[in-house]
Amino acid sequence: MKIYHLPKFVRLYKKLPDEIKDLAEKKEKIFRRHPFSPNLKTHKLKGEFDGFWAFSLNYKYRIIFDFVDEDDVRFYLVGDHNIYD
Repeated sequence: MKIYHLPKFVRLYKKLPDEIKDLAEKKEKIFRRHPFSPNLKTHKLKGEFDGFWAFSLNYKYRIIFDFVDEDDVRFYLVGDHNIYD
């Protein structure tokens, strides 16, 4: 699976605490093998983010993404629940 990290995602990622960055790397490895692993709690979003998906890094932090096709994914946003605002 190819993951594209969009510019806003990269900017937000750089601002994350180091322990969350480490967790994000571990979760991305799981995501690459099985994007719907129960450990990720992957779910489809509604409303303003209709058409997007999110998975959990922990109880506070999320990554918002979409599927380009079967083999390609774009990561748009990362952060706590404030990224939905």
